[in-house]
Amino acid sequence: METIICAEKCQSMVPAAEDTLYIIAGKWKVRIIIALTGGDKRFNELQRTLSGISARVLSNELKDLELNGLVSRKILDDGTILYVRNDYADSLKNVMKELVQWGLEHKQKIRNREI
Repeated sequence: METIICAEKCQSMVPAAEDTLYIIAGKWKVRIIIALTGGDKRFNELQRTLSGISARVLSNELKDLELNGLVSRKILDDGTILYVRNDYADSLKNVMKELVQWGLEHKQKIRNREI
């Protein structure tokens, strides 16, 4: 009976994990969210902060983040567009903290194995 309960729970967990990964997966999305932690930025400022990202990729990633409510565009009176990290992005705080912690521990584990 316990195996059945676990299987049912696992089946419901996989789609939830896939949803999360869909939102934050890829090389740039987490980096963009982190870059906006320091404050609102213009497109070119973001591109300079994230060295190596093309304008096309940045534009697409910002659209995805905007669609999912993590980032929004703010248009100033002079027409300047700023990208703003929304409060909803804070709901990823623990997820990102755990990703960073796991990455640090994994890197250390790999280094220790190489020695």
